[in-house]
Amino acid sequence: MRVRVPKLGVFMTTLALAAALSPFALAAKAQTFNGIVSDAMCGAKHMMEGDPAACLRACVKKGSKYALVVGDKVYTLDTNDQATLDKLDKLANAKASVKGSLDGDTIEVSSVSAAK
Repeated sequence: MRVRVPKLGVFMTTLALAAALSPFALAAKAQTFNGIVSDAMCGAKHMMEGDPAACLRACVKKGSKYALVVGDKVYTLDTNDQATLDKLDKLANAKASVKGSLDGDTIEVSSVSAAK
């Protein structure tokens, strides 16, 4: 005795499986970016006179996100990990190497280290 499986059922199951797995296939590849740690409000040029690192910290304290200036491009750094935020604070206005996934102008940060 042969069991008949409706073709529409097989198609729908395949479609559902493909839809469930597509976010993984479309996930951005992790990359390494090297640049200067800044903040998203000021970008490459800090607005406060004096120490750029102090300006960066003041902007972050007021709600701006950290950023990475790579040449003429400014990437917003997205992370909620306190250890990563602490490291970014220590690297304020210094060269850093950021690993993460790029989505438009935002880097989803996986790790940060001082640039060598």
